[in-house]
Amino acid sequence: MTRRMIVPLIFGIAGVAILVWLGNWQMQRLAWKEAILAEIDARMASAPAPVPAAPAPDADRFLPVTASGTITEDEVHVLVSVKQVGPAYRVISRFETDGGRALLLDRGFIPTDAKDAKRDAVDATIIGLLHWPDDRNSSTPDNDTAGNIWFARDVDEMADALGTEPILIILDQTSETDPSVTPLPLDTTGIPNDHLEYAITWYSLAVIWAGMTLYLLWRIKRRDS
Repeated sequence: MTRRMIVPLIFGIAGVAILVWLGNWQMQRLAWKEAILAEIDARMASAPAPVPAAPAPDADRFLPVTASGTITEDEVHVLVSVKQVGPAYRVISRFETDGGRALLLDRGFIPTDAKDAKRDAVDATIIGLLHWPDDRNSSTPDNDTAGNIWFARDVDEMADALGTEPILIILDQTSETDPSVTPLPLDTTGIPNDHLEYAITWYSLAVIWAGMTLYLLWRIKRRDS
């Protein structure tokens, strides 16, 4: 080995080591995420319980709950895109329980042309999951509260608008005989888990880096011979 080959070899080994480490780290993240998803699936499959008096976003997210009461006519509309449907509105209603509480109920979606259709109040027993969505990012527009067109399910803001507790239930089942809103139940398929793809990318880059290093060393050796 010539002296000119030492520096490229060091960079090659260091680069491969870093990329392999990143791939291993993503595999560890994959195991962590799969454990979390399994825990969420197990929680979702548990028997529904009454809505806690003061649920916590971390401890009670995805907790199955049940309640009876009245789905009122008061609602906000959140613009969404539904697979195989296209643009639609999520309907978030004020739900008044038989026990005297007022909660947020994500009933599901309606077509955009049904936004202004009248939906009468209805008594129902509902089963759903507690959730604190994180819909907003840096590119999300401000909610048009005057026009009742929301772009994110901001739980605190929706609670203020509808005069409820800041508790959101995502509807899964309802006793309504002819629901006017199509439920969008929660499941873990909507939770990102791209760690395997990231790991494959880092490992692939490690192979490419190793190949380029070997090619460079071969070129240097040819020049020096």
